[in-house]
Formats: sequence, structure tokens, C-alpha cells
Amino acid sequence: MTSVDLNADLGEGFGVWELGDDAAMLDVVTSANVACGFHAGNPVGLSRTSRAAAERGVRIGAQVSYLDLAGFGRRFIDIAPAELTAEVIYQIGALQALARAAGSDVAYVKPHGALYNTIVTHREQARAVAEAVHAVDPGLPVLNLAGSVFFEEAERLGLRTVAEAFADRAYRPDGTLVSRREEGAVLHDPEQIAERVSRMVQYGQVLAVDGSMIDIRVESVCVHGDSPGAVQIANAVRERLLRDGVDLAAFV
Repeated sequence: MTSVDLNADLGEGFGVWELGDDAAMLDVVTSANVACGFHAGNPVGLSRTSRAAAERGVRIGAQVSYLDLAGFGRRFIDIAPAELTAEVIYQIGALQALARAAGSDVAYVKPHGALYNTIVTHREQARAVAEAVHAVDPGLPVLNLAGSVFFEEAERLGLRTVAEAFADRAYRPDGTLVSRREEGAVLHDPEQIAERVSRMVQYGQVLAVDGSMIDIRVESVCVHGDSPGAVQIANAVRERLLRDGVDLAAFV
């Protein structure tokens, strides 16, 4: 039986400002990428999300980022490798404490936003992030796009790599994501997205923006928690995969 993980970015509210419906998303996904305070989230909110995930048996991942609250972590920062390594270690450690207090643990690491996209090709920063994860716990898996230089650096250190696909993001012909600054970068129709994910998971293919069908490796599918209609999209994806006979299970 085909099996895949469903993940979502959660814990991204701040104080009285709430982003997305974490509780509803946690009833759908199998893994939660919880913000670590650098691009979003504050301690009380991250603690609440960690507890909710633990109560549902959803695995907790550290969603590490550039230090960029104003830009929601979506702006490239030309940061020194040693500084980036230290910041990633710091973020994992902070969430690890909150997760353990909630009765769970950090089970994996997923970079966020601009950092995620940068380390697909930026070897120096990719190495810095991989070294940070390895320093904290060599047993922590990492999520990114298959074929990224981040995966090369992670595998060089013996880290487990988990290939991720995005349910609601457009792809370029080279397998990278279309920038959010471009029109059509984010998809919104739940049924279209569910159909797309079904093809990704069962056939390892996705339609690129130029109309070509490209190969894609998928072990975990991200359904964004902050998109309009996020819960409806996540439910549509989940229901379609279950109807297809796909087993939904965390990769750790």
C-alpha cells in the first residue's frame, strides 16, 4: 500500500493575531511544522500548538527560519554560515523544550520560506543548516525538495532526508517552486489541488507552469495552514488520498 505523510505549517500566530486554524488542521495532518519564533509564533502560542499536536498524536517538526519577523521569513538574508548554524540550533532547542513540556518531542526539521528555497541551490547556507541539525541530533530527519544541495549536504553528514511536495504551490519545469511574487504561484481550488496531489503521490508526476509533466519524489505533502480555505483544501486532499487507498502516516 502506498503511504504518505501530510504536513502543515502551524503555530504562526503572534499574541492576539492568529493565522490559520491550527486545531482544525491538526485533525487532518500527520505532521506539524511548528514555527520557532524567528519568522512567526511566540512561546505561549507555540506551547499551545505543541500540546494540541501531542494530544492528537501528530508529530512535531521544528520549522526553522531566517530571523525575519517583519517579512514572515520570506526574504533572503545573506547571513554568515556560522551565524545561521547558531540560529538554527537555537530554534530547534527552543521548540524542543516546548515540545517536551507538552509530552512530545521534535521529530524532524523543516526550513521555512526563503531559507527553504535558498538552500535548494545555495550550498554554503545548505551546509550551515545541515550542520546545525546534525549538531543537535544526528537522528533528526530533514524536509526539502528532492535533488536539492541541502539534501546532498545532509546526506554527507548521515542525516535522513525526506522529499517533500507542495499541494497548493505551482512548480517550474526544473522542479523548483514558482515564487510567491509571481501570479499563479499559489493554487486555491480544493478539488484541483486534491487531484494534483493524487497524481503526485500515486504516479510521481506534477504539471509544471509551462504545461510539461515533470517527475517528482514525494514522501510528505505540505498543505499550507495559512492559505485562504486551508482547512477545506487539507480535507479535500486527505479525503482524496484515502479514497485512492493511500495510507496517511507520519514518516517518523
